[in-house]
Amino acid sequence: MRITPFGAAGTVTGSRFLVQSGRRKLLVDAGLFQGVKPLRLRNWRPFPVPPSSLDAIILTHAHLDHSGFLPVLVRDGFKGDIWMSPPTRDLLPILLFDAARLQEEDARYAGRKGYSRHANPRPLFTQDDVEHTVRRLRRLDFDSPREVQGVRVSLHRVGHLLGAAAVHLTDDEGTVLFSGDVGRAGDLLLPAPAQRPEADRVVLEGTYGDRSHDRSQTLQTLAEVVNAGLGRGGTILIPTFAVGRAQALALALYRLRERGGIPDVPMYLNSPMANEASGVHLEHVEELRPSRQELTAALEAVQPVITTEESRALNRRNEPKIILAGAGMLTGGRILHHLEAFGTQATTTLILAGYQAEGTRGRRLLEGDRRIRVHGEWLELRCRVELFDAFSGHGDRDELEAWLRSAAIPPLGVSLVHGESQALERFRQRLDGRLQVPVEVAEDGRPLGLDPWSAAAPLDLGD
Repeated sequence: MRITPFGAAGTVTGSRFLVQSGRRKLLVDAGLFQGVKPLRLRNWRPFPVPPSSLDAIILTHAHLDHSGFLPVLVRDGFKGDIWMSPPTRDLLPILLFDAARLQEEDARYAGRKGYSRHANPRPLFTQDDVEHTVRRLRRLDFDSPREVQGVRVSLHRVGHLLGAAAVHLTDDEGTVLFSGDVGRAGDLLLPAPAQRPEADRVVLEGTYGDRSHDRSQTLQTLAEVVNAGLGRGGTILIPTFAVGRAQALALALYRLRERGGIPDVPMYLNSPMANEASGVHLEHVEELRPSRQELTAALEAVQPVITTEESRALNRRNEPKIILAGAGMLTGGRILHHLEAFGTQATTTLILAGYQAEGTRGRRLLEGDRRIRVHGEWLELRCRVELFDAFSGHGDRDELEAWLRSAAIPPLGVSLVHGESQALERFRQRLDGRLQVPVEVAEDGRPLGLDPWSAAAPLDLGD
């Protein structure tokens, strides 16, 4: 197999791996580039091979940086099947339709306001494109190998997100394992990643490959932060991803309240997409740690906020409260409206619960910046900003290495992807002296395992 990354190489986002097996072409993941503008602009480039030449696509999980490019590929000619785990099949339409709606709204707004350099700004993809994409989604059960276009494919649980999988491929030449995003052993919502299958090569994510999570943070730590904020009479704002993070936070806050760890104040989940995704979690509760009874109670404990008028009304309520709202890195969504309403108040606490990518407002706040641009205006924040990293869905360097070592070390080596360049290089240096096999940092457009001093054989770009 020849594997060439066309994303998630030297950056966290845009996961796309072209796999060539004989004359067959498979794509593992079809993600969007997110974050700083130079990355986002890469979404508008034509894919390096004609989408019509791809025979099948296999997804690791539903997050848009692994799945959000699918409608573009389908619109531009992809005609094959898209394989994924059953929970991912149920979550993916929610994320894709939401992304299309937001892009359509942004394009219309840019056209009205005239701030686009295009006379008629258009979305990257539309809801019609998503409709065509959803028809191609296929379910593949965990641990149930299937022949896909002459390649044996199996999915294996890795935590991180409901339905997330490592993708194991086998052909006549050997085996390769794509980790996708690897979760954590102590995740509140999801079981620990399963022991990985053996493979000749492992393509391993390294989002947190250069650091260890703060294991001193517990639910009690969260309670202390929440109680301090509520004690000042303020609002607790928690930016949250709609899928996974929102449900885990709801569970954490419910458990704390039931144990008397935090007071019984109003709690809100201001994300229609998160409320829809919660239903999918209940449909697949057998994949989760909490019981159906407890998860149902936790999700009912956070009052859903559906309409924009209900969202605006929250900004007029000054009593102590907790608001969970999208988006998790402050890149958009209803959390920004709440930040405008409450972020200038010293009594407000903003809790960042997880990874904040380069170029996002969340990252700038973590780096000490308190002046951010929101809806075209500069906002001077006076709220307290707290990082609660215990909710990160990514394993740190120790957890990633432990997952890698849960089976025989891959003889052809490890290829590091899905991380910022410096983080991946530090992770490479750590693993290089410990594994006794080649460890490389993947380069965009360069086949994995290729001697950097040799010339790459040309890709087969035809149909």
